[in-house]
Amino acid sequence: MQPLPGPAHWFVPLWVPVSVLFLGSATVFSCGVAWQLGGRERHETVRTRLLLGLPWGSISVAGVVLCVYWFVQGGWTNPHAPTVIPFRSWSYFVPSGVVLSSFAHSGYNHLLGNLIGTLTVGVLAEYAWSHYPRGRGVSVFSSESVWTNPYARVLGFVAGSLAVGLVSGLFSLGPTIGFSGVVFVYVGVALTRYPFGTLLALLWSRVLLLVYRSLTNPTIVQGGHTQFDSPWWAGISLQGHVFGLLIGMVLGLILLRRRSVSVDTLRLWSAVLLLAVLEGVWAVYLPLDGGRFVLFRAVGVGVVFLFAALFTNAIRTGETRLLWRFDLRYGVIARRITIAFVIVLAVVAVPYNLFTVSDPTAGITSENSVEVGEYTVAYAEEIPHQYISTVQIDGFGEPTNVTTSGVIVINDQREIWWPEISKQRLAFAGEAGVRVGGIGWRETVNARRLAWEPVGNHSVYTVYLNHDGSGSLVYSSQPARAEPVIDGRRVTVVSGEPFRVRVTHNGSVLGRAPVPAPDESVSVGGLTLNRTDGTLYAERNDTWVRVAKYDPP
Repeated sequence: MQPLPGPAHWFVPLWVPVSVLFLGSATVFSCGVAWQLGGRERHETVRTRLLLGLPWGSISVAGVVLCVYWFVQGGWTNPHAPTVIPFRSWSYFVPSGVVLSSFAHSGYNHLLGNLIGTLTVGVLAEYAWSHYPRGRGVSVFSSESVWTNPYARVLGFVAGSLAVGLVSGLFSLGPTIGFSGVVFVYVGVALTRYPFGTLLALLWSRVLLLVYRSLTNPTIVQGGHTQFDSPWWAGISLQGHVFGLLIGMVLGLILLRRRSVSVDTLRLWSAVLLLAVLEGVWAVYLPLDGGRFVLFRAVGVGVVFLFAALFTNAIRTGETRLLWRFDLRYGVIARRITIAFVIVLAVVAVPYNLFTVSDPTAGITSENSVEVGEYTVAYAEEIPHQYISTVQIDGFGEPTNVTTSGVIVINDQREIWWPEISKQRLAFAGEAGVRVGGIGWRETVNARRLAWEPVGNHSVYTVYLNHDGSGSLVYSSQPARAEPVIDGRRVTVVSGEPFRVRVTHNGSVLGRAPVPAPDESVSVGGLTLNRTDGTLYAERNDTWVRVAKYDPP
């Protein structure tokens, strides 16, 4: 006999979690209280800036970004696994990547963060732009200028956002993807006009993200666990973020000067520093060999303080005494330096965007790769990173000529050469997938690593690439010898298909045999090798010694 539903479900369908109902009700109630406490008056103020009080431009831009994810990247059919690789800004010689990179995303969470950023700080930037002309006595639908028409101004905001997205893709450093460059333009515009309001909007974006995740995943059960993760700052497109931020600040500065609006410079200085900490724009780093990165934290934070002083003075006019000695038109100089920074950040990306895969087969053979359409997916170790090493620049004493190891995706028609799965990540996870394709098609190649770990030595492993149900052995590591000595005999594990063991005595090989199957044994070189629960034991004269352990994926 089924128990009767409890009181909580008398008026609510059984499929609605009570916690979700509680969160929704609490959110609606709290927002209603805020509306009664002054939200209605604030909305009337918003209506003086935005057509019908709504940010039509931000909503339209968010819709464009969402459509690219749904229909171009295939996110409609698989929201958490879109096609990513062909939509990165690889090279000027592949215009589709440059055009679409700013509007495509690497995954659902990436998309969600940028959409919420557009609908929070983007709305504030649109409010600063305004759907209505801000000059006194200007007729809204005047025939003197199209920019007095609210509908034209909404369209101008949308067109400007798309144009900035194209500029961001054109001058991105490396194979970037995502709308965050444009979001940082919004941040720059809003920060210049509303310093603390921008910080509040960014915090609101985190509130909205938390509410959304709480509604979609209301309860989490989790214990301690290990995971493989790169440094958080290594996944940030710092050049793209700073480039967008500076463009937004320059546009905001132009807006201020055209409207003769003044801003509290101390608030702006504080807001720039707080923004840098909140969004991590101080994290200057370079890649190193072996999947490592070097973070120049002190340099990055110092640059942020200098830039806060620089830009704060850029919005000033007239004479300013600098360091109590020199009378300079410092505001003019600061503005010129700010614009120079924008130009430098754009120019530094050009050499990488002229990238061509000059030798796509360096370190790649038919034995360590599989072909999928126009793509080559391979596994290799310690080969030159062709993309990073294309332009030789020694920065802060760290060379950019680095090597890489892992699963590499190559497409010389699209000028793609990139390690999608690092050796370390594959070793941790045991298995990972790479999605390749283009508009209208996608394929997945799964990489699988099998390994034995001899006692006291490094792992011995093989790597398989599986596609369309067939797997290919593409890499076998060097043999490794177990540390224990059993009656003068040593056991060495040899990678291959299958794994094998080699027994030696004083340097002489006594025998070879495949690693036994689970719960089976094999005699070789005077030893009996027993495999029990993924552990390999060597037996001689009733003495058992553990010599290796299977490392399952």
